Amino acid sequence: MRELLIATTNSSKVREIVAILEGLSIQLKTLADFSGIPIADETGSTFAENARLKALHYAGLTGMVTMAEDSGFEVDALNREPGICSARYLREGATYEERFADLYRRVRETGARERRVRFVCALAVAEGSDIVFKTIAAVEGLLADKAAGPNGFGYDPVFFYPPCGKTFGELADAEKTAVSHRGQAMRTFRSYLAGGLHPAPICPV
Repeated sequence: MRELLIATTNSSKVREIVAILEGLSIQLKTLADFSGIPIADETGSTFAENARLKALHYAGLTGMVTMAEDSGFEVDALNREPGICSARYLREGATYEERFADLYRRVRETGARERRVRFVCALAVAEGSDIVFKTIAAVEGLLADKAAGPNGFGYDPVFFYPPCGKTFGELADAEKTAVSHRGQAMRTFRSYLAGGLHPAPICPV
């Protein structure tokens, strides 16, 4: 059994990731298993760059094969903001209700009819100082008329997914993971892990 570090402390992300990787002979650890570990600086200009930075940072500190992901919410009417700043949008510590309100206000002020939005997830795996695997996935949707649904986390309640006729906040975990950006990326990663963590072709980003 190999060990794999999932480089996040976000319990909701951990729940989704563990569900997808269930059944593999891999022992998973998260950053919660390491006390006092320095947080990676997310200085990249893209999701892929930040995923790479985080994977290399934590692999270097722990000596473990490390999977890191960077994901976010893009609103076309706002030139794809908040994008890589999704988790820090508006201000550090802002609630998602505050972030939703600000997004809707800004979209109204543009006068745009454009409602296209997307979730993006970039994933990178580091072993030592090498990136041995990476992939990126996205799911397209519409900005919901208003936030809806108690499920999921982050921007899920304002992401309306037309094929299901619901927001991600209204979908059960399994329904969301079947179509989500993170679900797509993680299933690609699972296929890589199932091959035994050997170097794999790097997917284009």
